[in-house]
Amino acid sequence: MPGVTISNSSVIFFAWAMAGISGSIGTIGSIEPRSWLFLVLSGLATGASWICYFKALGIGDVNKVVPVDKSSTVLTILLAVVFLHESLSLAKGAGIVCIAAGTYLMIEKKQSTGAAKAGGSWLLYTAGSAVFASLTSILGKIGITGVESNLGTAIRTGVVLI
Repeated sequence: MPGVTISNSSVIFFAWAMAGISGSIGTIGSIEPRSWLFLVLSGLATGASWICYFKALGIGDVNKVVPVDKSSTVLTILLAVVFLHESLSLAKGAGIVCIAAGTYLMIEKKQSTGAAKAGGSWLLYTAGSAVFASLTSILGKIGITGVESNLGTAIRTGVVLI
């Protein structure tokens, strides 16, 4: 596990370095409690997404896990429309349908031995990964209100690593 420690150390170092370079570290004391809450929740969602994703990779086929995980794009757009009142144009709606259809086509191809061995549990973990990834974006968007983005990223990264 030394590689994981070095990788995590690098991520947290550079996240806080960017916050320092941007000059936003000095504003950490002025972050509203609501923003703290949503930044922490976003970091927890990121960690949960990673845990689900790597569990799914461990028991399923990469060529099935990755497309389902990336379908978080569709869910994120839909959640943004519902909770953040973002607009949904005809073109964006068509894109959502295409992404969803493409994901379905990629996971419905012939079953390989890895997916058959694991049953459908890979799909549950991958769906969890996609849901938590979507929540990461939505919660992060809410939490970053009034917080410089580099500082928000550094805080979220710290939460993920803890």
